[in-house]
Amino acid sequence: MAWQREHICEECGYVATTYEGKGLFGQHITAVACPDCRSIGNLVVGGVIGDVAPSFRSEVGRLCPNCGSDRISVWNGKTCPKCGGKMTLSEEKTFWT
Repeated sequence: MAWQREHICEECGYVATTYEGKGLFGQHITAVACPDCRSIGNLVVGGVIGDVAPSFRSEVGRLCPNCGSDRISVWNGKTCPKCGGKMTLSEEKTFWT
């Protein structure tokens, strides 16, 4: 099963949506942090799309989906990109495919 989850910053209220598990076509979605636009973005990785487009097989060489920066890194799931505060995982989760 795959889930959509929300992380909320305890300091500034910033909300980031992340995904757990694999989707219908075997893909997973990786949350990345961007220091340029100070946001969390999500990259589709692997699965059928990775078989067709090799650049989608990993996070390497990818750009921020929000601003196009090449300085992204896999998000640690804890630090707010806006203010540096602590992000808390919401108890709610929504099914995604």
